[in-house]
Amino acid sequence: MDIISVALKRHSTKAFDASMKLSDEQAENLKTLLQYSPSSTNSQPWHFIVASTDEGKARVAKSAAGGFVFNESKMLNASHVVVFCAKTSMDDAWLEKVVDQEEIDGRFATPEAKAGNQKGRVFFADLHRKELKDDAHWMQKQVYLNVGNFLLGVAAMGLDAVPIEGFDAAVMDKEFGLTEKGFTSVVVVPVGRHSVEDFNAALPKSRLPQSTTLTEI
Repeated sequence: MDIISVALKRHSTKAFDASMKLSDEQAENLKTLLQYSPSSTNSQPWHFIVASTDEGKARVAKSAAGGFVFNESKMLNASHVVVFCAKTSMDDAWLEKVVDQEEIDGRFATPEAKAGNQKGRVFFADLHRKELKDDAHWMQKQVYLNVGNFLLGVAAMGLDAVPIEGFDAAVMDKEFGLTEKGFTSVVVVPVGRHSVEDFNAALPKSRLPQSTTLTEI
């Protein structure tokens, strides 16, 4: 697979083919992409809602009412819709959950290695929790790392997607009880196959030149 060709081909899908459904294997691969995204210190401060049924997608699409109605059809017509959610505070219990899972997965040869790993993670968590006091914002940054990883991975699977920030997060959070669970919705990504009405599929990509955005030293 040529990842550069994938990056050059992928685009933000403006209209989805409602008749196209992901296979079971493709659906499982979506979840694997979400699970194995990188994050700062492997903190993984996220949760995902994956909607594939008409009922589930309709619940997600409630957040596209009013001023965001232009995104409603994308959520309803895509095969799957992923809601990316970020933790609202970084608690010690979550940090323990992460390091315990790392131990289960065999990442530590000794108890000292586990303790050292956790010390480093807590250092960065405390930097944002106690010194900068921006842990909620920091955790949303980690979610965006996942979104980028997900978009490129979906394109490599030959599927289409679009990241959506145009939705009512308060409506979404209420619909799925996210606030009570310690999360908030950040981005919605419908996934499927673009339809003939997707004007963006035929347009050339446009990015600023490397001379503007890149410095080699």
